[in-house]
Formats: sequence, structure tokens, C-alpha cells
Amino acid sequence: MNYEIIAFILYFIIVLVIGIYFFIKERGGGEKEYFLGGRSMGPWVTAMSAQASDMSAWLLMGLPGSILAFGFGQMWIGIGLALGTAANWIFVAKRLRKFSKETNDAITLPQYLSGRFASQSPVLQILCAVIFFVCFTIYVASGFVAGTSVFTTIFPSLSESTAMAVFAVIIIAYTFLGGFKAVCWTDFFQGLLILVALLAVPVVIVFTMDLDTGLLSQVYSYVDGASGQTVVCEFGDSLFNSSWQDILSGLAWGLGYFGMPHILVRFMSIEKPSMIKKSATVAIIWVVLSLGATCLIAYLGRMLLAEELLVSGAQSNIFIAFARMLFPGVIAGALLAAIIAASMSTADSQLLVASSSFTSDIYKPMFRKNAGDKEILWVGRAVVMVVAVIAYFIASSKGAGAQAIMDMVGNAWGGFGSSFGPVILLSLFWRRFTSKGAIAGIIGGATVDVLWYLFLASPTGIYELLPGFVAGMFCAVVVTLLDKKPSKEVLDIYDRAAAEDIDD
Repeated sequence: MNYEIIAFILYFIIVLVIGIYFFIKERGGGEKEYFLGGRSMGPWVTAMSAQASDMSAWLLMGLPGSILAFGFGQMWIGIGLALGTAANWIFVAKRLRKFSKETNDAITLPQYLSGRFASQSPVLQILCAVIFFVCFTIYVASGFVAGTSVFTTIFPSLSESTAMAVFAVIIIAYTFLGGFKAVCWTDFFQGLLILVALLAVPVVIVFTMDLDTGLLSQVYSYVDGASGQTVVCEFGDSLFNSSWQDILSGLAWGLGYFGMPHILVRFMSIEKPSMIKKSATVAIIWVVLSLGATCLIAYLGRMLLAEELLVSGAQSNIFIAFARMLFPGVIAGALLAAIIAASMSTADSQLLVASSSFTSDIYKPMFRKNAGDKEILWVGRAVVMVVAVIAYFIASSKGAGAQAIMDMVGNAWGGFGSSFGPVILLSLFWRRFTSKGAIAGIIGGATVDVLWYLFLASPTGIYELLPGFVAGMFCAVVVTLLDKKPSKEVLDIYDRAAAEDIDD
């Protein structure tokens, strides 16, 4: 009997039951209930959902594989993400919850930005929604690719098309049925599973196995199957001997959090602003433990599994190899389900945000201004299906074009952070900020991010998010100062939202 398969089946049954439960429970709800959970999420669910939707399978495959191959310098990405997570919860979360409630009870970030400036023009809202819809469709496709990779690694007998179809159907089912609450509650359990899995592996290794630190300095090489070029894997000797490019680029990753819609929307969903403190504590502890365990797994893997994985170019399978090596079948199956959980918890959130942005920020204001809650709810569900189908075909297509799209997804973090990070921060902390400044910041940040990636990222070794973020902030500030001062209505919105005694 294959206990790994049993563990997987049980895991997916739980996920689908959650979706069906919230479909039955919330079937009378409307737009705000489906897309934002009626602003009723508790501190623990908010915290775990935000972090689980943040960390995809990249946390268990991409990051440890990169550290295993290229050394301590890659750990600066984890440090940057931990610092960015903490800053986002401490400085942004509570204010965004208050501001989004004050700005016409906004349920999406585009709605929030339009309400923040009391704008009658749909330009800002539509600009944001279009970027969200396009980027998140590609993001969801990347989630399908990651999930397919895990399925076919764990179950070699499955074809890629079958694995992708199964993965996509499960995500679509509980997102379509249950909406935001189903996504948050599945993310809550998935976040717990990810943390337990990440902590279990290094604990067992440290207490049960002999480690040879001399293997850290050994150089390995393999021939990349896609490019045919030899890749050299040399582990760095010290975190603080990393290149300044590694340090700067790693820390820059933290800036991306200020512009991540699928994370920021969690802040908007919590029941009361006063709950943010508890959520922030839970989230920061989770991310520090998770990222720390990931780095430790890579470090230990260099001593135990480097030759087996690196010479075949399979460094991303380090967590899978450890789980199967250290634990009996049923426990290994539960740990491996954590990788699928990481992929699903990110893809479902992105799917729902893409749907809400199109439905609430384009369909309703542009085509059906008088649409009722029931209509919006089912249009939202239809968009979930449309986005998922488009993402499926992108992910399942073959050839250089599909690979180019997947490569671009790796830079979506920088794109969102550059476009929306400065604008979100300024909208929450600068009373003088204007809608024209926000539009300039989004366009300027996105433009510089793309141009830097195309022409300067390789020569300089600097992650494009950093110059994109700086450019977005510069454009937003300059255009705002050149623009006329905000109206009294806009200033009053800011003052009411910034009041310390608001807790509803």
C-alpha cells in the first residue's frame, strides 16, 4: 500500500470539503463576502493566510535549491523577505485596514486607491485592474507549472497533462465554490502544514545524522538540459563574504511586499484593526521560522545530498529527497503534500484577486453599474474559471514562447513591487498625495522595472525591483508636488482614516 498516495488523497479531500462548506454556508452572501470574506477574518487566519499565499512552492524547492547550488549569497533573499514581511505588517497592515474601510468600504486595492483620492475618473482603477488581471493570470499559470512539477516528481507514472489537470481542477473547485473564506481557511491549514514540514526535516537531520562540513567547499558541475551549458555549483564560504550585489538584491526583495495585492488584501479583510498586532506577531514568527528552516535545509543538504542532486541538476528536489529519506511513507506523504500546499495557497489567492479586480473594477463600473450582489458574485465565479482556463493553456503550452512567459513570472514580484509599492506607502502616509501622482508612480515604476530587467539586470547584477521602486517613488512624489493640492474632501478622508481611535 502506497502511504504517500493515501496522505495526498486525504489532504485534497480536506481542501475540497472546506470549499463546499463555505459554498453552502455563504451562498446568500454578496460581492464583499465572496471577495473579502465580509471583513470577518480573525487574527490567526489572517496571519497564516497572508504568509501561505505569499510563499509558494518556491519556498520548498526554488530557494533551497538555489542556496544548495550557489551558496550563502542566496540566503540574503530570505533575509530581505523576512525584513519586508515584518515592515509590511508593522507599518502597512493596520493603516490599510482602516483606510480601505474609510474609502467607501473598498474590497480591492484599485477601489481603495480610487476612493482614497475621491476620484470620479476610472483611469486609476482600470489601470490597476488591468495590470492585476494580466499579471495574475500569468502568475496562476506559474502555479500550475509548479504544481505539475511536484506531482510528476512524486508520481512519475502521471503524465504532465494529467497532473496539471488534477491540480488545476482542485484549485478551481474550492476557489469557485467558497471564495475568499475558503481560500483563507485552506491557506490557514496549508500554512501550518508548510511550517511543520520545514521544521521537521532539519530537526531530524541534526539529531540523527553525521555531518561532514568539509563537503561545503566542494565544487560540483552539471550540464543544463535546456541550454546545454555547464553549470558550476560552488558553495559560498560565508554569509558576510557575499558580493554586494547579492546583499543589495536580496534585501531589495523585501520592498516587493508593499505592492503585493494578494497579501495586502488580507490586511483589508481582518475583522478589526486592533487584531493586527496579534496577526503581525504570528506572521513574523512564521516567516522567520520558515525561511530559517529553508536555509538550514539547503545548508545540511550540501553536506548530505549535494553529489546526488547537483550533478543531475535536480537541486530543487532537495526537500523531496530529504522527506523520503528520513520519514516513513505516510509521514513523507504528508510532508510532500506541503509542497503542493505551497503551490495551491499562492495560486488560489492570485486567482481570486485577478477575478475580483476584473469584476469589481472593470465589469461593474464600466458595463453594469447597477449590477446586484448576486450577479457580481456569479460573474466573479465565471472570471475565476476564465482566468484558470487561460492560465492552464499558458502553462500547458510547449516551446520557447511558453518558457519565455514562465521566465517573466519570476520577475512579477519586482513588477508588482515597483508599480504599487511606492503608491501604497504614499497613500497611507502622505496627506498631500494625489491621484495623478499615483498614476505616475505606477507607470514610472513599471516602466523602469521592465527596462532594467531587459537591459541592465545582467550587466549590473542588481535586481530590477530596487531601481523600479526608486523610480516609482520619484515619479509619484514629483508629479504630486507639481499637481494642485488635494481637495478638502480628500484631506478629510485621510484624516478620518488616520485617526487612532478607529477600530471597526
